[in-house]
Amino acid sequence: MQPLWGIDLGGTKIEGVILESSSNLQPIARLRVPTEADKGYDHILGQIKKLVDMLSAESGLTCSALGLGHPGAMDPITGTMKNANTTALNGMPFDRDLAAILGGIPVKLSNDANCFAVAEAHMGAAKEAVPNAEVVFGIIMGTGVGGGVVVRGNVIQGRQGIGGEWGHNLLEENGTRCYCGKYGCVETVISGPALEKHYEKISGTHRSLKDIVALDTAGTDPHATATMDRLVHYFGKAVAVVINIIDPDVIVIGGGVGNIDLIFTRGVDEVRKHVFNPRLDTIFMKPKLGDSAGVFGAALL
Repeated sequence: MQPLWGIDLGGTKIEGVILESSSNLQPIARLRVPTEADKGYDHILGQIKKLVDMLSAESGLTCSALGLGHPGAMDPITGTMKNANTTALNGMPFDRDLAAILGGIPVKLSNDANCFAVAEAHMGAAKEAVPNAEVVFGIIMGTGVGGGVVVRGNVIQGRQGIGGEWGHNLLEENGTRCYCGKYGCVETVISGPALEKHYEKISGTHRSLKDIVALDTAGTDPHATATMDRLVHYFGKAVAVVINIIDPDVIVIGGGVGNIDLIFTRGVDEVRKHVFNPRLDTIFMKPKLGDSAGVFGAALL
């Protein structure tokens, strides 16, 4: 069986893995190098090439095809990158340039949230919950809000390369301006920074999300409780829209906000209020793969 090579391109580090095969997903080698994105686009390409060479040297294998997870999206119409917070990538034909620097091997790219989703579907929480799930939705709720849709084992990229981007659905009419230029996106309401800003707005004090959650749990701060109530309310409305459209078997929730336990209790109860069904059969899971999901998912591309 052919080994699977994957790269997870992050803002500060680039991680690579070689998995044994599609039927034996055990790592043969796993290494990382710094991204050093401030040195520019060509340097990022060079760091990826360096990491592939390091993996080859450690394993004794030659890379014949590569999957890579990245921030932002590859626009299938223009063939260039967009929406990446590693801004050096935007506007660049990243897949073609990467294939060229790697000697012309096939390269398959996908958004990092898609890689998270496909890894949890094939190797992680979704596979554990429903081994032959038809539809899996992977959510990342942290500094931003993203997602990936996996149908019958395959990531749905979409005609515009934005499949699964529920974080930029409208959630709050006349809400806060999002970095994407629109107002009231899901990301501006239930991301970690958005929750911290809301708490500061109503309390006059800035606190970390971790502290806000602790104060709510202790029941000693009405502003913390109001912030968590807001999270629960809008989480329910936002996720119900996704369920009504793609009706996933399993939703796996990762990221810093996804670590908040009430998402899986009160949050799910709130989703139930809004779905187009007399009950809620969707299974909600915490991820199993931790920070391995991105690079494993890239290899599975």
